[in-house]
This record gives sequence, C-alpha cells and structure tokens, in this order.
Amino acid sequence: MALTRNEPMRRLLALRCPRVSRRRDLSQLPAAAAGDEAYRLFCTPELSQHRADDHHLLIDRARFHLRHARWERVKTAAGNIQCYVFDPDLDSRGTILLVHGWTSEAAFMTAFIEPLRRSGFRVVAFDFPAHGHSPGRRTNLAECARAMLGVADHYGPISAAVAHSFGGFVGLLVAEGGPPLPHAHPIERFVLLACPNKLADVTHNFGMGLGLDAAAQRAYERHLERVGHRSVAGFTTQALLNASGSGALIIHGREDHEVPFADAEAIAVACPHARLMPIDGLGHRTILYAPPVFRAVMNELSRPLDHIDTSGLRSKLEQSSSGQDMKASA
Repeated sequence: MALTRNEPMRRLLALRCPRVSRRRDLSQLPAAAAGDEAYRLFCTPELSQHRADDHHLLIDRARFHLRHARWERVKTAAGNIQCYVFDPDLDSRGTILLVHGWTSEAAFMTAFIEPLRRSGFRVVAFDFPAHGHSPGRRTNLAECARAMLGVADHYGPISAAVAHSFGGFVGLLVAEGGPPLPHAHPIERFVLLACPNKLADVTHNFGMGLGLDAAAQRAYERHLERVGHRSVAGFTTQALLNASGSGALIIHGREDHEVPFADAEAIAVACPHARLMPIDGLGHRTILYAPPVFRAVMNELSRPLDHIDTSGLRSKLEQSSSGQDMKASA
C-alpha cells in the first residue's frame, strides 16, 4: 500500500516527546518498579539517551535521499512496516536488505543504496516499528525481528543484509529463526557494521546508566526474556551467526565508543564463516558514511560464496523453499 510523504511527517511531528534526561536515576525505586520503568525506557526509541541533540535535523536531511524510492507498506506480524524499494536499471542480481540500528531509521542507511543499485541489486530499506515512518512509539527486539521477517518474506529471497549495530541482532535472529520467530528466512551473507556481540552487555550498560541495582537489573531483563523467549545471557551475535550458517563480513571502527572493537574481535574468533575488517578513525555512526566502508561492502557482496562452507545455509534454503512450495499448494 502506497503512503504519501506528508502523512508520515505529520504523524512523526505529533509523536515527538521529550527525551529522557541523561541523569535519570531509578536507584530510589523498589526493584520491581525500577525494572518496569527501565524496560519502558529501553523500549521507547524516542527517549533514548543515544540520540543526538540535533537528531530531528539529521533526519530531515537524511530523508532527502529517500525521494526516489518506491514507498510501500508491508503487513507483518509486528504491524504495517514502511519500506523503501530501489530497483536496478537492468535485471536484478538479487535483493539486499538494509537494516538500521536502534533509535535510527532507514534514511540513515541511504549512503549504501546507490552503489548497490548501480551494481545491479534491488535494495530494500525499512523502518523498524516505532522508528521512522513505521507506526508506534514502543517496540522491542522481538517485535523488530517479526517486522524484518515479514519484510524478508515479502521481498525475498534475500541475498544479503547490511546491518548496523542493533540491526545486526535483529537480522541474525531472522536468519536463525529461533524463538520468538515462527520460522527463519535464510540470508546468504551479512555485512555487520559496528554490531555488539552480547545483549547482556547492552542491557548491563543501560541499567548502569539508570542506577539499577542487581535486583532491579534482573527485573528489567526478565521483561526482555519474556518477550524474547530466550535468556539475555545466551543472546549473542556469535551464537546467532553460527546457527544461521550465513557468511559475514564484520566492519568495526577501532574508535567506536558505543560498541567496543573487542566485540567484533570476539565474533570473528568464534565464527569460522566471519571475516573482520578493522577501520581506523571511525566511530559508531560515522562508519555509515565512509568511502572505505562502501568499497568493502561492494567487494564483499560481489564475491562468490564458495570461499566459505555454506552447507548449513543450503539446508535452510532448501527447507525454506520446501515450505514455500507447501504454502503455494495449500
């Protein structure tokens, strides 16, 4: 379903709310109440402490690059998701998904679009629930994964996903297909940009910023485990990547002060199908706008998959194809 550009902008302006104070302290609340409030803050992207003070100005500039997209709404288990489709000039070599990070949106991934499109790929970007032009004010990792799964099923098969930060968690969960998802959507390869390794590190740092004690931290994480149907401690990029069978290029800035470079090193060591490309002089967000990163992404996606063992991925692709055949004949 097509969406006019004025309608989402009016809705976005109506939904804007004050950002949470950087000094928010929940240490005086009872553990259960502090855990509830931490979970509410964590699941409300507009309240994130990580947004820049000029976030809305940056959005307005970034959305300029979506003007040539085909705007489409895709119905998913997480609601109607706003998608932006860029078709190649000639026959498509495959479909690439661009997956943005938490508190971000598709517009911030647009620097990758034109190089990929000119190389013959169909490029699909989308906004997570409660991000960009997709509806809602609150969401969580499970809902974002359900949204991406619906988008991947709609536009698939997906040749590759280029995912930034939190988007790496989501994309790999879709490729792995475990709880809370009903099935996997196999993705041949990933480019992971500044992706964290352990969800527990993310939640721990968030809790420390709010002054949570051990009991409140556990109460907060139980909410995440309830919606995610798996433990926070066991949720890691390295486990998801190995389970997916996908190949991966990991690109990470040594000067990333939000996600340590050590996370990228740990993923690369633990995953035989992954290769690490360190980048000097780039931080967590500037990695999205650097020419060396664009060149690395293009080189990776033009390479054949025969440099890695993809037997696990081929099995998933065959199962997925079989499932599609069964649905078509039903």
